[in-house]
Amino acid sequence: MTEEALPTFVYHPDPVGTGSVVRTSAAFVCCGRARGLIYAGPVYTAEMLDGRICPWCIADGSAHAKLGAEFTDAGGIGGAVDEAAVPKAVVETVATRTPGFHGWQQERWWTHCGDAAVFLGRAGAEDVQRHGADTKQHLRRDLGWALGPDFDDYVASLDAEGQPTAYLFRCRHCGVVGGYSDYT
Repeated sequence: MTEEALPTFVYHPDPVGTGSVVRTSAAFVCCGRARGLIYAGPVYTAEMLDGRICPWCIADGSAHAKLGAEFTDAGGIGGAVDEAAVPKAVVETVATRTPGFHGWQQERWWTHCGDAAVFLGRAGAEDVQRHGADTKQHLRRDLGWALGPDFDDYVASLDAEGQPTAYLFRCRHCGVVGGYSDYT
């Protein structure tokens, strides 16, 4: 088995770095091939697939066409408090041709400037602080919290590997970093 180069995902450019794609020697349910990398994120479909979908079948749309698989709930793409509505084609691309990611609650895909944003990954307090005040403001507005010590304590408690966790995205048009946070 030879590991092939990953396809390009506009809205999730580093799925290996975010943990949504991992190494494997398994053959895939959609194409039957073993390509060295497997999708490890959420799959929404009527069938139990045991996580055996390859990134190539996500990218070319065959996982959706053959299996009815979606990788982000279309209802969770944009439309939240601090988010822009996006065209149906963008929702379809993110839901059916882009690797998703695992969250503590139902995952959402952040949008800005009328487009889906680029998923950067899970983030803790230091990551949020590094991105600056605008990022904190997007998280605050999403939570509906006022500025103050309670919000500052919440941001300080963010943990990329634990909870609460922030999920950060970068706008493809203006470059602002925003997103949301959640916990169980």
